[in-house]
Amino acid sequence: MDIAIKNMLADLDPYTVFFNEQDVLKFKINNTGEYTGIGALVQRKDGRVFLKEIYKGFPADKAGLKAGDEIIQIGDINLKEYKEDASQLLRGAKNTKVNINYERQGKKAAAIIILDEVEVKAVPFYSLLDDKTGYIVLSKFTEKASSETKSALLALKEKGATKIILDLRGNPGGLLHEAVNICNLFVPKGEVIVTTKAKAEKHNNTYKTSNEPIDLQIPLVVLINGTSASASEIVSGALQDLDRAVVVGNRSFGKGLVQRPLNLSYGTQVKVTISRYYTPSGRCIQALDYANKDKNRKAIKIDKSNFNVFKTKGGRTVYDGGGVLPDVLVDEAKSSSLTESLVKNDAIFDYATTLYYKNPTITGIPTISDADFNGFKTFIKQEKYSLDSETGKALKEVLEKAKKEQIDAAIANEYKLLQTALEKSQDQEVSKFKNEFVKLLQEELITRYQYKEGLYEYYTQKDIEITKAKAVLNDLTKYNSILKK
Repeated sequence: MDIAIKNMLADLDPYTVFFNEQDVLKFKINNTGEYTGIGALVQRKDGRVFLKEIYKGFPADKAGLKAGDEIIQIGDINLKEYKEDASQLLRGAKNTKVNINYERQGKKAAAIIILDEVEVKAVPFYSLLDDKTGYIVLSKFTEKASSETKSALLALKEKGATKIILDLRGNPGGLLHEAVNICNLFVPKGEVIVTTKAKAEKHNNTYKTSNEPIDLQIPLVVLINGTSASASEIVSGALQDLDRAVVVGNRSFGKGLVQRPLNLSYGTQVKVTISRYYTPSGRCIQALDYANKDKNRKAIKIDKSNFNVFKTKGGRTVYDGGGVLPDVLVDEAKSSSLTESLVKNDAIFDYATTLYYKNPTITGIPTISDADFNGFKTFIKQEKYSLDSETGKALKEVLEKAKKEQIDAAIANEYKLLQTALEKSQDQEVSKFKNEFVKLLQEELITRYQYKEGLYEYYTQKDIEITKAKAVLNDLTKYNSILKK
């Protein structure tokens, strides 16, 4: 029933989904950031369960577990035979002892984890970049997002910050009212931040700020990228429309759809798309049109030629239709489709695990040598990671059709030659984007040695988008000219 309902809803949009009881629990955890468990990000891949990230100071960390470990047994349950969500087996009452067996670099080991309360902060990091520039990372919009952002802002101002960078890169969104409250830190009470419009009028709403702001004048830069979505786009889009912040980075994801959870029987829910949201200028930044799909039943991306022009509060031109477009684009920070593909299929993560165990006690910032990069190219060939190129997909389709028509044997030699040529071309493509892979591998390794906090600290020194944001804030003439003040 669970599978049937989920597959039936899949033809609508990816945000209209059925939540069984376990899904409801995960949804609540996502909104609060709090649960009792091991303090690690768990991922199931190809029927196997891996630890993707270890949170510093929590039970998994205390038990000596590392990112890349494969959990093969929890208590009496062999995970190869367990088809449900294994992460639920790692949650329970505080101080519960959980016996696990895991595999690391081909060697099996056991550990006892004592469950404890885990809080994943909405603001995992903030600091002064220099005497006057405060930097705040907002990673998700949980129930504490605005209060944590407010605390960080006040702490930085107390330390002397007269300029602020709010980092929403990689933030997938969350609670809409928290997005409104975060905007409220910088804009007056009673300001319209977002409106929702639906076919059913009862879902039409206007969301305004309701509190007194913290600072209406402090120069503000908001950082976004292609994985900043939903509530992140409400904040960046609203602050842009109100000419309150300069947006820096790359175009955001483009999710302008609003969902509401509806309670069903047996503790389940269905989360239904009920409306679209619109920024203060009146633009909807939804990138995919789920009402119109191509022959493969995939939503059609709205073409640039169909984008509409809107005006900010001060008369600047902005557009709808494809996410929030930054005021200052940082092209150097864009990733190629090849890089995104190898991130998606965990090639970067898996090779970083290999590099980590070559020297698990590095102090300071790890570096990626030419030998390491060449090893990466060999690694993705040996492990046969898909590069998802259109040519590669087309070549596989040709072979499948040839098998159906029983002519695959006749073209076997030609197919092998084409495959070899394609592999050579792909090797050249990987070399072409060497800088992107080196950067991602280094960042993944920093997380292994120094946790996420170490990565954020590294960003404050070396990140190109933060550097660009600082340059904008340090030149108030340029800052004001962007906002047409």
